[in-house]
Amino acid sequence: MVKLGLEDFIESEKSLPAGCRAAFLTHQAAVDSRGITSLARVRRAFPHLVQAVWSPQHGFYGDRQANMIASENFSDPLSGLPVYSLYGETRQPTPEMLAGIDLVLVDLVDVGCRVYTYIWTLYLVMKAAAAAGVKVIVLDRPNPLGGDAVEGNLLDPEYSSFVGLYPLPMRHGLTLAELAYYFKYVAGIEVDLDVFTMAGWRRRHYFDKTGLFWVLPSPNMPSLESALVYPGQVLLEGTNLSEGRGTTLPFALCGAPFIDPRALRAEISPQAVQGVFLRPTWFTPTFDKWSGELCGGLQLHVLERKRFAPYRFSLELIKTVIRLYPESFQWLAPPYEYEYEKLPIDILTGDPRLRRTLENDGDLDQLQESWVDSLEDFYAQSSAILIYN
Repeated sequence: MVKLGLEDFIESEKSLPAGCRAAFLTHQAAVDSRGITSLARVRRAFPHLVQAVWSPQHGFYGDRQANMIASENFSDPLSGLPVYSLYGETRQPTPEMLAGIDLVLVDLVDVGCRVYTYIWTLYLVMKAAAAAGVKVIVLDRPNPLGGDAVEGNLLDPEYSSFVGLYPLPMRHGLTLAELAYYFKYVAGIEVDLDVFTMAGWRRRHYFDKTGLFWVLPSPNMPSLESALVYPGQVLLEGTNLSEGRGTTLPFALCGAPFIDPRALRAEISPQAVQGVFLRPTWFTPTFDKWSGELCGGLQLHVLERKRFAPYRFSLELIKTVIRLYPESFQWLAPPYEYEYEKLPIDILTGDPRLRRTLENDGDLDQLQESWVDSLEDFYAQSSAILIYN
């Protein structure tokens, strides 16, 4: 059983200053080994510490759908605390939110992917806290995808957005506390930072080896199975292909009405399907893209996690669909995640060269080789801040 940073914080001999007042960036998915929310645990241990809650995308209760579906400020009926949204009118703490605050606690469930926005909420909170002279404490918890594998190109800073504010690979292999260290020591955010680490977590461990509850961190991340394919299948959000929203298998299902499932399966490169079984199928989304229409497509069954490369697979998938259905496939137009000019696919991949390669049926092996040097730089920089070895 993994012992969370939350437990270390509560049990720590480090005493908080008398009268310390904190804001708590968290959500309902952050629970302990008994399913009790981090907010409830902290308030029980330190009754007067938390003055306000800050919520990330999808809202404190994780009930809001994706892509610019804002959440509002409200009073939490369970705790009575004010909850301020960091995904609505603002995506970073305002001076008013920081007024009278000595400390920002952070406990969020991340899924190990650059475009999952919770890490960028942390990034903006750290920047705002640095400017205000407020300390940040991150309570660590597992990266559900483990910490061994890193995949994908690093973000080109010219394509930064709320799905990528600083260069990281698509699958970064870091925990939230390690990312906080990375933002401080590599990105150069000069914030007073402390972290409370886990005990018992190993980099090779996927979430189902932790002994912890999976509580969906967002409406379309219902299980580890969705998280396993997400670092690639999230790219479909930049296309007119359904990524399975509106079904019970988001990101594990994909397709569109114009796709012949068996033809698509037959044309995908064998190199791309290592570790995954692709089942040709049909499905009808109940909302989002192609709502109410029968879609042909694939269901992804990850059989060998260590062999499966989700980012490479989804690049191959999109490339194949473009080749088979050039008249039907489309890139979606902005806006997407508060970017109103650049194509969604370009801010998702973080580099327009990927889109051009897919459009021209280009060589993905050559493309992948082109980002090896930048990945080596990332390895070198991140190795200095790793907590769990």
